[in-house]
Amino acid sequence: MNQDRVNHDEVIATMRLWLEKAVIGLNLCPFAKGVYVKNQVRFVVSEARHLDGFLEDLDRELDLLAAADPAQIDTTLLIHPTLMPDFLEFNDFTVLAEAAVEEHGLEGILQVASFHPAFQFADTEPEDIGNYTNRAPYPTLHLIREESLSRAVAAYPDAEAIYGRNIETLEKLGIAGWRALGFSARPGETPE
Repeated sequence: MNQDRVNHDEVIATMRLWLEKAVIGLNLCPFAKGVYVKNQVRFVVSEARHLDGFLEDLDRELDLLAAADPAQIDTTLLIHPTLMPDFLEFNDFTVLAEAAVEEHGLEGILQVASFHPAFQFADTEPEDIGNYTNRAPYPTLHLIREESLSRAVAAYPDAEAIYGRNIETLEKLGIAGWRALGFSARPGETPE
C-alpha cells in the first residue's frame, strides 16, 4: 500500500471484517461485541509519515477518548497501515504509547493494547498459533477505557481464563482455518 494513497474506507472495512470474523466471530474478546454492535468503536486511520506524527495522532485520540461520552465512543482503534511493518519496531513504539497515556494524566483511565500483522508474544516462535490472538491486518493501537474494561471483566465469569480459551480456539482452528476466514497467515501474504 503506497503511503501517499491510503484508502481509509478500505482500511476500516478490513479492520471491521477482522473484528467481526476473528475477534467477535471466534469470541477472542468477549467484551468486543457489545461496543461494536452499539457503534461505540472509533476507527481512526493515521497517515503520519513518521513516528512523531503518529505520536501526535495518538495524543489527539487519547484526549478525544478521555473527553468523549462513553455511550458515543467507548474505545478507539488507531490504525497505521504503512508506518511500522516490522513488529519489533512497533513493539518498541508501544512503550512510547503507554508513556503517552501517563503524560496525559490518563493512567488508570485509559490503557493501550496492541495488534500487528506479525504480533509475537515473548518466548514464542513467529508462527505459534497463539500469536494470532493479537494479529490484526494492520499495526493498531487499541485505546481502552479502564472503567469499561473493569465492568466487562466483573460481568464475565472466569475472565482470567480468556487467554487460555483463545489459545485452544486457535489451536483447533489452525492456520488453514485462519486462512479460511480470509486472513493471511504471514505478514505480506495475500489471503486465499
